[in-house]
Amino acid sequence: MKNRIVITGANGHIGQRLINKMAIDYEVRALVRTDKAAQMLGNSAADEVRIVDYTSELAMTRALEGCIGVVHLIGIIRESHNSTYIDAHENATRALRHASEINGIRKVVYLSVLGAAVDSGNACFSSKAKAERILTESVVSSSILRVPMVLGANDHASRALAKRASSTIAFAFRASSLEQPIDVDDVIAAVIACMESSIAGVLCLAGPASLSRRMLYERAGFHGLLISLPIWLGMIVAGLLERVSDNPPMTGAMLGVLDHDDNIGVDACAQKLGITLTSLDETLKKIAPSLD
Repeated sequence: MKNRIVITGANGHIGQRLINKMAIDYEVRALVRTDKAAQMLGNSAADEVRIVDYTSELAMTRALEGCIGVVHLIGIIRESHNSTYIDAHENATRALRHASEINGIRKVVYLSVLGAAVDSGNACFSSKAKAERILTESVVSSSILRVPMVLGANDHASRALAKRASSTIAFAFRASSLEQPIDVDDVIAAVIACMESSIAGVLCLAGPASLSRRMLYERAGFHGLLISLPIWLGMIVAGLLERVSDNPPMTGAMLGVLDHDDNIGVDACAQKLGITLTSLDETLKKIAPSLD
């Protein structure tokens, strides 16, 4: 009989791929927040799909019954009127910690973001780090994976990059910002390695290449005119949008996350996890076959 694990935020791009991969060796209980999200998993390999309130200790305790591990994928980079950083990160993780301790969960793997720091001036980074601390202070063993932009076929970031690559003129805030995208399959391999080992604590992982946003677009096939806009202009626009809308398409905190310079050494972490990172060019071929 297979052991059972829980995946929160299972309807997301990473979650859906993770379900199909982990269902080979585990029974997977997928947790989502809405009926619409549940419907997205109708053809997945999940053994069970449950709709839960992630911030409810009671609901999460029931959802984790009979499981040995949890992959916690809940997170947002943009707040809206019905989704705040405190709820999505801290309150959800606090309820998960309580439920994990009550149920004797062996391992929690949490997907965080490069740049997370409790004392960060960016509300998203600070909130993510506070959620990390909630887990590291638990009696339940946890592995926290901080990652940058994740690229995989047909996800939002990959579609946006492929669309940008095919355009003749494009705009970007601070085109010199450093990106270090990681292949979604490498993230999944890292999550599984954490779940199946005694590795604990915070691990920072990214793709093997760090390069400017401008160079990333060019590597993806962009040959048009790229106009780099100053980040301060973006912050002004975001501030205005936040004043006039309770669900702005862009916020200052969101821009801060996207503008973060990602440039870390990855060999030691990859070796510790026992995974081989996919080259940037191979990843780009997956999302833009014309690069073959």
